[in-house]
Amino acid sequence: MNVKSFTVGRRAAVAAGLVLALGCGVSAQASAAGSVTHRSDGSGAKGTVAACSQEVLGVSATKEPADGKDARHLLITVQNAGDKACSLYRYPRVRLGADARTTVPVIKESDPNPGVPVTLAPGQEAYAALLVAGGARDEYEAKSITLGLQGRKPGSSAGKPIDVPMPVDTLYADDGQLVTYWTTAPGFALDFIMSK
Repeated sequence: MNVKSFTVGRRAAVAAGLVLALGCGVSAQASAAGSVTHRSDGSGAKGTVAACSQEVLGVSATKEPADGKDARHLLITVQNAGDKACSLYRYPRVRLGADARTTVPVIKESDPNPGVPVTLAPGQEAYAALLVAGGARDEYEAKSITLGLQGRKPGSSAGKPIDVPMPVDTLYADDGQLVTYWTTAPGFALDFIMSK
């Protein structure tokens, strides 16, 4: 598994470091992850945009609100640290804890543009909100967050799973977990979980 994290003050440094460290390997990996035809503007011109993979993304998780007593609501942030645009499909496949048997279910109505991937230019960010515990049902301790990226075709994967840096030492999760689709608007994603 590959771990890449960033902080607000170091995003530019991460992007520059990844590009320097990976060199032309970034585009080779992006090609290996699979490419798609995507309309990037209203002109109808087509361009090939690779699926985002762990090779080009910086990843972090923060609790919301930041000064909250517990960590029930998390905002997962990914940043394209590569030198080419890439696309995120549907929602992240999240597992809380090493022993998680299934991925976190998605909130279906949280898709801002059904069927349309979120395409990130270099340096751009996308977000998914994660509800760690939705009620007092079978609570367990989770000491890890694993994120899987989906490929263009439903059921496919893009790249390897990513270990997300923990925002706290231990999360207290239960079977009320939920995650949103990817979006470029963090507030939009959080709206779906903050009232739960």
